[in-house]
Amino acid sequence: MTAGTKGAEKSSFLASIIKKQIFIPIAALLILAIFNLIMDPSFFKITLGHNSEGHPVLSGNLISIIDYGSELAILAIGMTLVTAASRGQDISVGAAIAISGSVVLRVLCGTNSRPETLQAPIIVAFLISCLVAMAFGAFNGALVSIFKIQPMVATLILFTAGRSIAAWINNNELPVVNDKTFTYFGGYIPGIPIPTPFFIAIVCFIVTWLVLKFTNLGLYVQAVGINEKTSRLNGLNPAFIKFITYVILGLCVAVAGFIKVSRLSTINYSVVAKDIEMDAILAVALGGNSLSGGKFNISASILGAYVIQFLTTTLYKFNVQSDALPAYKAVVVILLVILSAPIVREKMAALFKNLRSPVNAESKS
Repeated sequence: MTAGTKGAEKSSFLASIIKKQIFIPIAALLILAIFNLIMDPSFFKITLGHNSEGHPVLSGNLISIIDYGSELAILAIGMTLVTAASRGQDISVGAAIAISGSVVLRVLCGTNSRPETLQAPIIVAFLISCLVAMAFGAFNGALVSIFKIQPMVATLILFTAGRSIAAWINNNELPVVNDKTFTYFGGYIPGIPIPTPFFIAIVCFIVTWLVLKFTNLGLYVQAVGINEKTSRLNGLNPAFIKFITYVILGLCVAVAGFIKVSRLSTINYSVVAKDIEMDAILAVALGGNSLSGGKFNISASILGAYVIQFLTTTLYKFNVQSDALPAYKAVVVILLVILSAPIVREKMAALFKNLRSPVNAESKS
């Protein structure tokens, strides 16, 4: 095999890797890892300590990433399906998390905002919050699928009113749950040093994978997102497919909201899950999914969610103000949108083709 042929194969292999959807989040992860390794190797330090109750827990930046990134990963699952089917994004997930979290606290605390004992089982509170979150997801889905309103415009209603609804549910009070078992879902289970939200995210991913593998939901979502008219001619109901993706996102919102309120055993309506909708959308984009709908990759979106949390933790590590974080993330969104544009991809493909051409010419000669 000549040097020219080897060069052509390497160039072709590199081009095939770049075309893969998972390449973008992996490349972003490697860049962040190398940056932190150069700037501060202690960023990757993990220590085993004990919490206030004396239970062993792992701590460190990487643990924080898998902990807080898990909420975003769960949201990214639903946001990916919504984006793929409706060719738009739901910007109300932060407000919806406030609502679902408020419902959990209302059920657990009842009419007393500081009860000594739980007024209902935790599982009951969670299931009720799931129903409420799915109902609001259905509301958004109906506006998009039945009334043909643009997704961002349709979800702007709940984005605006959601936090007020959350406060109204608990009469503008800030309920506090005193039961320690409630904190396990947003913290650590005694004897297990890894954060519980990470295990919850794994369960959500497995359930989603099983649903997509053993049903035609994924195929239907992609078909509707690629061409709604053609999918209708093939016997699908695009309105129902869009509607169901918003309901699924509502379920993801309920899980994320449950984790949120479990962390602190209370809620701050104006702060909880603030700007998380931007992170969820960015996770979808970073996963290489087109924001204009169509084909999607749930695994890439989940990886993108953890990369976003990696970026957030890195910025905090280097003392970037929290108010400035959206600006940095906005730059990332702009870059991703540009890189995912068809014309840019065509130019990149043409560039690699031109790079291979001289090598092929040398091998022939």
